[in-house]
Amino acid sequence: MQTIYYVLSGVVLVVVYAVVTIFNRLAKYRNAADANMGQIKVALKKRLDMVEQLLGAVKGYVAHERQVFESIAKLRAGVTDADPGSVNEIDRESRAIVSNLLAVAEAYPELKASENVKDLMEAIVDVEDEIARHRYTYNNVVQEYNTMQDTIPSNIVAGATGARKLSYLEFEGEIERRPDVSVK
Repeated sequence: MQTIYYVLSGVVLVVVYAVVTIFNRLAKYRNAADANMGQIKVALKKRLDMVEQLLGAVKGYVAHERQVFESIAKLRAGVTDADPGSVNEIDRESRAIVSNLLAVAEAYPELKASENVKDLMEAIVDVEDEIARHRYTYNNVVQEYNTMQDTIPSNIVAGATGARKLSYLEFEGEIERRPDVSVK
């Protein structure tokens, strides 16, 4: 009788250990995804700050600068509470603004030759690389987290704890290319 008690106790301990381990892995991936999303938001804000600085540098050449400043302010305000879908939209809109400003800079040789504009363009390239790295890491973490929710036995623990799948950051094909900010 005592042997059965020890065996059952051992089985219960193994099951509890497995459940706790799976729960902790789910929490680890969820936290990693949240941390990466936070880094993406910081980088997007950084990009928007630089776009605003670039707009200031090309001021007077942009016919609708007030509207662009307002768009940047709206995007910056939306970054903090953005979900993955909103992050995709903010990224798309900020890239469009960058592309328009770069087109203005390209059209005026004195702007293109400006050290301030060159420095801002290089900084934007660095931020684009940073965003790409964080987006890649975020999607990899989300893949691991979502895979755990599709496989046995972790899907049982995920379902019991109410864990839901996370959304990937999906960028359209043309958006995946970073804007060309090279000074020719």
